[in-house]
Amino acid sequence: MSKKTSTANVYFICSFAAIGGGLFGFDISSMSGVLGTKAYTRYFNNPVSYAQGGITASMPAGSLVVCIAKGSLCSSFLADRFSRKIALQISCVLWIIGSIIQCASQNVGMLCAGRVIAGLCVGIASSIVPVYQAEIAPKEIRGRVVSLQQWAITWGILIQYFIQYGAAQVGGGPDDPDQPEAAFRIPWGVQMVPAFILLVGLFFFPYSPRWLAAHDRWEEAIRVLARLHGDGDPNHPKVLAEYQEIEEALRFEREEATSSFRALVKPRIFKRVLLGMSVQMWSQLCGMNIMMYYIVYIMKGAQIASPLATASIQYVINVAMTLPAILYLDKIGRRPALIVGAFLMMVFLFIEGALQAVHGQPNTDETRTDDNKDITWLIKDNKPVSSAIVAMSYLFVATFATTWGPTSWTYPAEIFPSKVRAKAVSLSTAANWFWNMILAFAVPPLLWNINWKMYMIFAAFNGAAFVHMSLLAPETKGFTLEEMDEIFDSGRPAWKPYKKVSRLDQLTRDIEAGHVKITAPGGGDGAAGHAGHCGEGKGAGSMAAAEENEIQAGVKS
Repeated sequence: MSKKTSTANVYFICSFAAIGGGLFGFDISSMSGVLGTKAYTRYFNNPVSYAQGGITASMPAGSLVVCIAKGSLCSSFLADRFSRKIALQISCVLWIIGSIIQCASQNVGMLCAGRVIAGLCVGIASSIVPVYQAEIAPKEIRGRVVSLQQWAITWGILIQYFIQYGAAQVGGGPDDPDQPEAAFRIPWGVQMVPAFILLVGLFFFPYSPRWLAAHDRWEEAIRVLARLHGDGDPNHPKVLAEYQEIEEALRFEREEATSSFRALVKPRIFKRVLLGMSVQMWSQLCGMNIMMYYIVYIMKGAQIASPLATASIQYVINVAMTLPAILYLDKIGRRPALIVGAFLMMVFLFIEGALQAVHGQPNTDETRTDDNKDITWLIKDNKPVSSAIVAMSYLFVATFATTWGPTSWTYPAEIFPSKVRAKAVSLSTAANWFWNMILAFAVPPLLWNINWKMYMIFAAFNGAAFVHMSLLAPETKGFTLEEMDEIFDSGRPAWKPYKKVSRLDQLTRDIEAGHVKITAPGGGDGAAGHAGHCGEGKGAGSMAAAEENEIQAGVKS
């Protein structure tokens, strides 16, 4: 892999790959801006309650299908067979096709079909982007670069919303009964642009070194590791140490001689699969995507300012407050973010629900107007309470953006062994899309039928997540992907930190001091007098037993 055909900066690679997450963001806000336009409600016969829920849910339904289609974990099959990079390119093609169909929609059926196809893309991308990022990044910044997925999601939400907000002004504006169809066709057409950029750009990016190693393409894997972590030097101590870590882990997995599907249900892995799926489940049941999908309805009920303008502030908060999490997640850790975030979101939702319950009223014939006919509960002529409700929504979004948003993608991407990583992350993401689909369909009727009680339900979910993460989610910051087995198999309770120097750091120091001698495939004769092993470049089984013991024990020369 020459320097002329791929880039080598980890931040740039992971940021560019995160455009796949941006497509997820485009999905999340793909309906919120058009819901408030007369063009959309007129053309699609004013869908509300279950009808609107079905339209919105069609995209996460497609994403769920691609994660669990025929039980084959379609996205992980593509990622394991053809590489993480090619799987992402396939997802881009699906997104472009889905966007074209949505843009040309003539009826609700065609719109749902386009959203399902686009959902297939998001199902693949949301599973594979964090895996690709985690496998590219060094452990010191893994949380930061995988968090870029969430930041891209927030940017996708914001950009798509403002595209919709701008398009909503065509004709006589969103309240014009004769508003042209461009109000919703422009946003659905423009959203194919980032997918095209990602599709073309990925041709110039490297394959995951761990995927290359798993396919015994060791020389390519070493070249990628050298360019990513060793300034192009295949004999750099950190490159050699990481190669050794990957080789040891792969050999162990192969010696187990268990299929990756069967390995998923082994007790030591299955408990991690359940944890990864739970993190993604709670990230949906916390209520965040409800705030994104249906914020216009919530703001209409609050009866304060323009619903579209008020909602737009929430999207800006989402983008801005994700940045601190990117900068500090590797310092603060995953566990505090999950626990504190769940607690605060619970508090804000309980307050918002209580305000609605005490000061709200049913939307009767006396209060119903053309602007609020699609809601059943509102705050009437009480600006302080309306302002407090909007403030709680903003605080909720800020909390999610700094805690669960980035962590819910980082944590599942790093806790699994290489052999099952793509499949296990696909299962975790399938949990995300399952609950995303259920909530996208269920929330309009919930808002319509139980009003403020919906906030109490999601607050209770956050309370359950707080307890669950406190008891079962150990800290993972500072450890390599290959060291996760030690953390999860140590037998220590999740609330007791696993205090141990990273094996990779120790091995790097031993190589630098000449205490351990390794030559990676394609690395020449080695540096600083390193004697070679695994010279055949075949990975597992190619190391002599005596040399293997020397490496594992770190014997002094």
